[in-house]
Amino acid sequence: MLNLTPSERSELRSQAHGLSPVVMIGESGLTPAVIKEANAALDAHGLIKIRVFGDDREARIAYYETLCSELDAAPVQHIGKLLVLYRPKKDVAKEPKATRGKGLREVTIVKTHPTKRPSVTKVVVKGSERITAGGIVKRGKVRQVSQKKRSLGK
Repeated sequence: MLNLTPSERSELRSQAHGLSPVVMIGESGLTPAVIKEANAALDAHGLIKIRVFGDDREARIAYYETLCSELDAAPVQHIGKLLVLYRPKKDVAKEPKATRGKGLREVTIVKTHPTKRPSVTKVVVKGSERITAGGIVKRGKVRQVSQKKRSLGK
């Protein structure tokens, strides 16, 4: 279970004020499905609200403590039937997206000439097209289709 300083807890409470509950604990109590959903929500958001349906205060406190210990989360606030939990998000290194096949994009082509002023042209290029060093638009080649797919008409 994480420990927070009072100033960190106060900051997280203010951030959680506008949040809506993303996990609900119903009549069945703290089931493995509820724990799994809370874990997924903490991975995605870091700070979540959980609503507990039921009037038993001791059960709510037990759910709160169990969730914090099992999910390695910090207790932020327990007010009424709402529980607020915090766990820092894990930094996941994202791979750069491929630039191929992006759709239409606007490219500026500047052609220089020794005795004239440079000419500036704006061209809309499709995702499979490219611009050569001379400023010419080259279209992408058609992909090869296997003999089997060709015979099936795909």
